[in-house]
Parts: sequence; C-alpha cells; structure tokens
Amino acid sequence: MELARYLVGKIAVHDTDGGRLSGRIVETEAYPVGDSAGHAFRGETPRNASLFLARGHAYVRFTYGSSFLFNVTSEAAGVGAGVLLRALEPLEGIDLMQRFRGGARLLDLARGPGRLAEAMQIDFRQDGIDLCAPGPLWLATSRLKTGVIGESVRIGLTRNVDRKLRFYERGNSFVSGPRRLRE
Repeated sequence: MELARYLVGKIAVHDTDGGRLSGRIVETEAYPVGDSAGHAFRGETPRNASLFLARGHAYVRFTYGSSFLFNVTSEAAGVGAGVLLRALEPLEGIDLMQRFRGGARLLDLARGPGRLAEAMQIDFRQDGIDLCAPGPLWLATSRLKTGVIGESVRIGLTRNVDRKLRFYERGNSFVSGPRRLRE
C-alpha cells in the first residue's frame, strides 16, 4: 500500500522509436501480499514470474483478451505483490498517444488501466524491465506538487472488494472510475 500511495504524482516515461511518451501517475491500486484478488495469490507461474521480481520492476499482463495492464512490483525478490497503474495525466507525446488510442480526446487517453497501457505502448516487451534503471521504460519524480491523495475501494473486483487499496489525486480530471470514487 505504501508504494501505491507513493507512486501518485510520479511520472511514467516510455522512450519509443517514435518518441517519448510520458504521463503523471494520478491513480493506482495496491495488490499486497496475500491478497486473493492479486495475481501472486496462487504462487509464481511462468505467466506472473515478473511479479516476483524485486520492487520497481514492470509486471505487464494481458486481460479480457484485449488490454495490457501496467503494474509495478512492490516487494523483495521472490515475494509476489504489485501496484496497478490505473490512470495518467499525459505530459509528452500526446499526439502519438492520440494516434495509438484512435484519436481519443486528451481526457480519455490514459484514464483507465487498459487505455493507459495502450497510450504508453506498453505490452509484453516491457514485462520485467527495471523501472529504476536506465532503459526505455522508467519512473521519474515530478516537479509538480501532488494534490491531496484520496483512497477508496478498488474498481471492478469480485474478491476483497471492501479494502481501501486504490489511491488517487483528488480533483484530478484524469482519474478514472465513477465520480463518487474520484472526489
């Protein structure tokens, strides 16, 4: 949970062949150790192996047969847990993001985890990357002050639904989810 709160206000950067894509993280969800809604709950498999890397690595998964999701590992090596990046406020490469997202309006470019991955061109090629080391995908601090951080239940789950493990910048229009979970 600590990392999920900490990441709000940080910047995700992806240097692609077409140019730099970046956005300020405005919403996250924690999937801590032992969480039955987390992908590490049943143990390590070839599919979720990168989730068991040391804190600060990318764990990319494919869901619903259509969307990639970008997570950051949150524990020591060998312990599976992570933080889902749910929404970004686009900063750089907005024209590219709009092309990748079929001309979506600015507000909807990276609002929601599937849209975020599509706008940032995140897929299995980035799975396992150390986000704290030099490379094409990395995390940075922002010069902007982060607003008040709100917390709520996570969105779209059927297990552990009452836990307040979703963190977001209050009042930021790029945060996803229903209005009652954004204010």
